[in-house]
Amino acid sequence: MTSLRIPKWTLAGILSAVCVLSVAGQQSPQGQAPSAGGPVLEERHPHYVLQREDVLLLSFPLTPELNQTITIQPDGYINLQNAGTVYAQGLTVPELITEIKKAYTGVLHEPIVSVDIQDFQKPFFTVSGQVAKPGQYELRSDITVAEALAVAGGMTMQTAKTQIFLFHRSSKDWYEVRKVNMKDILKGKNANEDPVILPGDMVYVPEKFIANFRKYVPYSFNVGSYMQEGLGN
Repeated sequence: MTSLRIPKWTLAGILSAVCVLSVAGQQSPQGQAPSAGGPVLEERHPHYVLQREDVLLLSFPLTPELNQTITIQPDGYINLQNAGTVYAQGLTVPELITEIKKAYTGVLHEPIVSVDIQDFQKPFFTVSGQVAKPGQYELRSDITVAEALAVAGGMTMQTAKTQIFLFHRSSKDWYEVRKVNMKDILKGKNANEDPVILPGDMVYVPEKFIANFRKYVPYSFNVGSYMQEGLGN
């Protein structure tokens, strides 16, 4: 449906990360992120984060000749008329406005600028692991993990029903991992524990049962180094 915006993890890499991180350290208290150096809990109503290929309309009310429609390039930069380049990927609109004002400081006196998103990354979710049709799907409405699995053709292993993992981007550098017992949900028990899928979420169905896992997983990591660390304990 769209280009990947999440790490290109292999299934083995995901499984290794979940298993080995549990060996490398203990899980943080329920509902809390790890302290020093760990993830920060996400904002309740976060701004949209700009991505590559987003199309932006820049408007300068006092100098309309500088109005421009720009696209965030594959390297994350935008080219500004008479003001060079600014790195836009990963910024919110308010943050980008601040950077654009800085870029035009030597060109305009106290520049006033507004930014409107003309085209943007469409919401998606990913289902991987032991499902009939793993892949990336458009998130067109509110759906739960159980419904996401149905969209992906259902689980291919009966043992997987007792354990599904939901990866959610909790901050810039971390994923929050939530374990879901799908067996009870499919039987009509604890239906309120069927999480709602959010944009960018990944549902992973492991081949084997995982006894322990870390609640937080780094957004990017070296699988080999974590495996080596875990095997050494």
